[in-house]
Amino acid sequence: MIDLGKAEKVLKALENKHLTLGSVESLTGGMFASAICSIAGASKVFRGALVTYASELKTKLDSVPAEMIREYGVVSKEVADAMALNGRKTLDVDVCVSFTGNAGPAKEEGSAPVGRVNMAIATKYGIVELQQDFSLPRNEIREAAVDLMLDRLIAIFEK
Repeated sequence: MIDLGKAEKVLKALENKHLTLGSVESLTGGMFASAICSIAGASKVFRGALVTYASELKTKLDSVPAEMIREYGVVSKEVADAMALNGRKTLDVDVCVSFTGNAGPAKEEGSAPVGRVNMAIATKYGIVELQQDFSLPRNEIREAAVDLMLDRLIAIFEK
C-alpha cells in the first residue's frame, strides 16, 4: 500500500520551494499521479502525467527515441532518464519523475527480469537515477516503486 502521508510531504516540500511536479509512468499505470492527486491541494504543485504503458506511446507522446528502446530495452536507465527529461519539457514542470519496469508475470526474452524497476527524477540541475529489483507480487512491485519514489523525493526536497 502506498503511504499517502509521504505524498503529502512531497507536495508540501515542493510547494515550499515553489516547484511544479509531473510524472511519466509505464508499469505504475498512473499510480504515482493518483497518490499525489489523493491529497487536497495537489493542484498547487502537480501539473499532470503521461501514462505511456506501450513503447510506441513513449515515442509518440514523450519523444523517447524508438532506437533507444530497441538498443537498451524498455526497462532501462536510459529509457527512464529519457522519459523523465522529456516529460519535464512536455509537461512544463520543474520536477518530473518516471517509472518503467517489469512487474511480471514473466520475463520476456531479452528483457529485464521480473521485479526490475528503473526510475528517474529530472530537474533543471540534472537527473537522479534509481534502479530497484523487487521480489514481490505484481501489484506490490508497482506500489513499492511509487513508495520508493516518494521516499527519494522527500530526501531530496524536504530540507
